[in-house]
Amino acid sequence: MSLLQVESLDCRHGLLQAVRGVSFEIAAGETLALIGANGAGKTTLLRAIAGAHRPLAGTVRFDGADVTGLPPHSRVSRGLALVPEGRRLFAGLTVDENLRAATIPGRKGRWNVGAVLDVFPFLKPRLHSPAGTLSGGEQQAVAIGRALMSNPRLLLLDEVSLGLAPVAVDSMYRSLEKVIGEGATVLLVEQDLTRALEVADRVACMLEGRIVLSGDAKTLDRQTVIEAYFGLKRATAEGSAG
Repeated sequence: MSLLQVESLDCRHGLLQAVRGVSFEIAAGETLALIGANGAGKTTLLRAIAGAHRPLAGTVRFDGADVTGLPPHSRVSRGLALVPEGRRLFAGLTVDENLRAATIPGRKGRWNVGAVLDVFPFLKPRLHSPAGTLSGGEQQAVAIGRALMSNPRLLLLDEVSLGLAPVAVDSMYRSLEKVIGEGATVLLVEQDLTRALEVADRVACMLEGRIVLSGDAKTLDRQTVIEAYFGLKRATAEGSAG
């Protein structure tokens, strides 16, 4: 059984329909990259899965249970963790305090401060520095580490490379590959097609609120993906689960 099932999800921002009848699944241990140009509906879809945006219609199921009506904190307790676009750290708190703030008492798992620092070793000398004094790449690492501290079963990552210098993006994705290598289940929203194809098992491309192409990241023709990304051709989705 899939860990996450999204069924016929519709989301609006006022009169604007941002997500249109989206359906897909993610299996435990899988990484799915959700790609598309700015405004395609990716962030709204991710927020709806996390409980931060109420859908107009459709269903979100997590580990077989319907969580569509649950608030964000209830989804976190079940094992859903979102790293939002823009990071949204507690700027006045230290790195250590930001990480520990996400700990869920009694929830078991391998992720603690030491494990996060093993994946993001460049944070070690910054552990007791206020998060607001860190570089963009360092802040993104803290945001991901904070989500990991809840020992999630599904990690939702929204635009981890956005606004970062290329060297910071390289470092971020090396660390992300370690997280994925630990067996994490990941839904990654990304505009950078090359990065997405490098780390994902499957790719789903959104255009104007719909999934217009999905398939195996290693076998999808790159030109076909590019055409779907920019809407140069109306690609047909290969099924709701890819």
